[in-house]
Amino acid sequence: MRIELHIPACPGTVPATALRLGGLTPLTTIDFPGRLAAVLYCQGCPWRCSYCHNPELLPADTPAQLSWSDALGFLQQRLGLLDGVVFSGGEPTLQAALPAALQACRELGLQTGLHTGGMYLPRLVTALPLLDWVGLDIKALPARYAFLTATPASGSKPWEALDWLLASGIDHEVRTTWHAGLFDVEELLQLARALSDRGVQQWALQECRSADAPLWTLQDEQLAELNTLFARFTLRR
Repeated sequence: MRIELHIPACPGTVPATALRLGGLTPLTTIDFPGRLAAVLYCQGCPWRCSYCHNPELLPADTPAQLSWSDALGFLQQRLGLLDGVVFSGGEPTLQAALPAALQACRELGLQTGLHTGGMYLPRLVTALPLLDWVGLDIKALPARYAFLTATPASGSKPWEALDWLLASGIDHEVRTTWHAGLFDVEELLQLARALSDRGVQQWALQECRSADAPLWTLQDEQLAELNTLFARFTLRR
């Protein structure tokens, strides 16, 4: 599917020292595929998904638990041990300091990754040239987003972000965390077909681990269809 992209207005940036962090993971082998990485968790997210696995990172006004200078110092001490650093959240693109922080990491010789929901498109577009890998969460078809995020009109920007990501050529993974109690199997299959039609080659379907999420009901033939839609389909349970 050919999508015409229009460059969004670029927001102003601020120094990396303004980045508000809720913590870090010193070492991970799963959050940045193929790399040994640290994860920096950015504070704040505008959405209120009922199954969020990092709810402590949602409020944007929570005092930072880690300063940028301390985070940078940690990364400097791990040079030669880490391949890269992942910015996660919360929602990293909420913060105007993200591009400067990415640039600082690259100047250390670290590769950079991003986990994002794609809701702040201008800042994501600004950050793309500073990234080596992106994990983009596509939660559902656009019409379902307001229900899932408790945020009106939240469905268009993530799909625009997907178009930008696909056009960028940057290594990436599109992923969906499916809460089977919030939309059914047929809608999930419609989502998969829409992603495939959009040009997505890698899609990861992740089991929602919230206590109220029902057991999955995917049948063998449905899994077979998902495998045919993508060059690389990953099921995470």
